[in-house]
Amino acid sequence: MKKSVAIRDAYGDALVQLGKNNRKVVVLDADVSHATRTNKFAQEFPDRFFNFGVAEQNMMGVAAGLAIEGWIPFVNTFSFLACLRAGDQLRTSIAYPKLNVKIAAHHGGLSNFSDGVTHQSIFDLALVRSIPNMTVIVVADAYETKKAVQAIAEWKGPVFLRLSKAEVPLIFDEDHEFIIGKGNLLKEGTDITIVCTGVMVSRSMEAAERLEKQGINSRVIEIHTLKPIDKDIILNAAKETKAIVTVEEHSIYGGLGGAVAELLSREHPVPLEIVGIQDTFAESARSYDELLDKYALGISDIVEAVNRAVQRKNHFN
Repeated sequence: MKKSVAIRDAYGDALVQLGKNNRKVVVLDADVSHATRTNKFAQEFPDRFFNFGVAEQNMMGVAAGLAIEGWIPFVNTFSFLACLRAGDQLRTSIAYPKLNVKIAAHHGGLSNFSDGVTHQSIFDLALVRSIPNMTVIVVADAYETKKAVQAIAEWKGPVFLRLSKAEVPLIFDEDHEFIIGKGNLLKEGTDITIVCTGVMVSRSMEAAERLEKQGINSRVIEIHTLKPIDKDIILNAAKETKAIVTVEEHSIYGGLGGAVAELLSREHPVPLEIVGIQDTFAESARSYDELLDKYALGISDIVEAVNRAVQRKNHFN
C-alpha cells in the first residue's frame, strides 16, 4: 500500500523552502495558519508573514497592493472563503488587473469532512475557472504540491491553487516534472481514457487496476492545470481511445468534467462520462473516505462509469 502524506503539510514545507530561495515571497493568512500550515513560514520569516484575522476580503486587497509593489504574495484561506466571501476582491482587485497574486485555497473538495456543508468546497473550481486571467491548479499528492508551489511562484499572473486537508497516497516522486498547463500520462491504455485531477488521481489508478482484471485497458491522464487545460493530451486520447471518463472531487458542473466536455464538443466529440459530486450539498462524516464513497466518488463509481462509456463507445462504433 502506498504511503499517504498530508498535502497541507507538504505545502507548508514548500513555502518555507520558497521563502529561503526568494525573498520577494510574502505570505498572508486569515487566522487559520495552523490549518493551512503557513505557521511554518511565520516561524521562519516573521517579517514576511501577515495574519489578517477573519478578514479575507481585506487580505485580498492587501495582496493586490503588495503585488503592485513587486512582492509575490501567497494568500491563504479555505477555498470556499477565497472564492465566495472574497470573490469580489479576487475578481476585481486581482484577476481583472492580472496581478501576480497566488491564492492557496485550502481544504478543497470534501476534505474538511467533519465541518459539513459550510466548510466544504465542491463548486470552487467552477467559480474560479470562469474568471478571466486566472490560472487554476489542483494538486494530486505531496510531491506534486511542492513542485507546484515553486512553479506558480515563477508563473506571472494570478493563480488559484486548490489544496486538500487530507492525507493522500503518494503518486509521484521527487523527480516529478510539474509544468503548468501540461497533463501527465500515468498509464498507457487503448480501450478508454480516465482523465482525473487532485485527490481522485489515486482512486482512478486503483480503478484502472480493477478494470484490467475485467479486460478493459484504461489510459490514465492526470490534469493538474484546469486552466489553461492541456488540449493536446486530451484530444489525442479522445482520438485514440474513442471514449473518456473524467474524475474529480467537485460538482459534475463546471470543473474538470465541464472543461473536458467543452473541449470535446468543439474539437472531437466522443462518449464522455463525468464522475463527480452530483448536484447536491454533502454533509459531515466520521471519515473522509466515507464521505467520498457516499457522494459517488468511490473506486466502484469510476469502474461503473468506465463500463458505461465503453458500452456507449461500442454502440457508436
